[in-house]
Amino acid sequence: MANQHHPTPMLDELENGPWPSFISGIKRLRDEHPDDRIKNVSNDLLGQLEHSYETRKGYWKGGTVSVFGYGSGIIPRFSEVAKSFPESREFHTVRVQPPAGNFYTTDILRQLANSWEKFGSGLVTFHGQTGNAMFIGVNTTNTQSFFDEINEYGFDLGGAGPCVRTGMSCVGAARCEQSCANEQRIHRTLLNRFTDDVHRPSLPYKFKFKVSGCPNDCVNAIERSDFAVIGTWRDDIKIDQEEVKNFVAEYGRDKVHLDVINRCPSKCMTLNEDNTLSIDNGNCVRCMHCINVMTKALSPGDDQGVTILVGGKRTLKIGDLMGTVIVPFMKLETEEDYQGLVELAENIIDFWAENGLEHERCGEMIERIGLVNFLKGMGLEADPNMVNHPRLSSYIRMDEYDEAAENYLRHKMEQRQAAAG
Repeated sequence: MANQHHPTPMLDELENGPWPSFISGIKRLRDEHPDDRIKNVSNDLLGQLEHSYETRKGYWKGGTVSVFGYGSGIIPRFSEVAKSFPESREFHTVRVQPPAGNFYTTDILRQLANSWEKFGSGLVTFHGQTGNAMFIGVNTTNTQSFFDEINEYGFDLGGAGPCVRTGMSCVGAARCEQSCANEQRIHRTLLNRFTDDVHRPSLPYKFKFKVSGCPNDCVNAIERSDFAVIGTWRDDIKIDQEEVKNFVAEYGRDKVHLDVINRCPSKCMTLNEDNTLSIDNGNCVRCMHCINVMTKALSPGDDQGVTILVGGKRTLKIGDLMGTVIVPFMKLETEEDYQGLVELAENIIDFWAENGLEHERCGEMIERIGLVNFLKGMGLEADPNMVNHPRLSSYIRMDEYDEAAENYLRHKMEQRQAAAG
């Protein structure tokens, strides 16, 4: 039989309002699940969480939990108030790598859910910040049993700690017409090579691969990964002038100027008098805005490949960093091309492992030693596209910058003179 419910007046408040609440999900497990074990675990989990809200303290502590042969993939959580809430005294999280592009069948999702309800709490997050499917709430004994079962039908643990982390890739060409690369093959190629570095932490800190098939960057690779692979093209944007005319006829010239032409960051587009479109492709920065708005009329060019950026991350030692371009364009067509991508990743990880400080991300190392020294270590030539300062962003026209700055200073001087009488 399930234990008597813990009172949760503060958690109940989180169910108010229009948005779904995680509290409601845990309560459903507590109240409706057929397994008394899961009911009891959910009940004590809610009790401990309510206690944390009351005291404004967290009561989870870490430790070491792993499966045989692995050094990472499990986030240990032991309760410091286990005497009061014994059913949730151990509440570890198992990180499981998703398929590339997050393509699941409903059958495999049911199979994963059944395995988790057999051994764990029933709580699942699709997906965590790193990209893993997060199976939340299992005791130490059942951790190995759950892993063994899902490993039998093809799933593996993701990374946790100072290691290569689980990769992410966008949905790609299967559902997106803007795709300029084989996202899933890139994802699998990189992660298959570095699987040992995922399972056995041996690096200064975490290292993330993320793959987006076009500059829209739907997996936020540029600002969230140490090694971002972004699909792109280097020839002209393809224009269907008849569709341009149809778009102008539907929305009007003024709206096209307002929503497309004037929003081009490099002002490289012109709407002609005959309602055709001209693009100065030499000044195009691949921001994707015009293609996103005029999807029938415009599309990426045919000479496609990828841009490689290194060093993106969220706040740690020196604040958020965007990835810095280190390879402006790389073709990925042959087996040798993919091997070249893998070798580049190997060189970067080896250099970082040798020169990075403890708990220092790759981008922080580059900031510390300088981009030029990093490029020398990689054997790469410096390129004008390797911009890592926002004032020099290639998305901003700089040809009138000096004149604008002089006008601004002149205006400020006139304001001061007027104020002085």
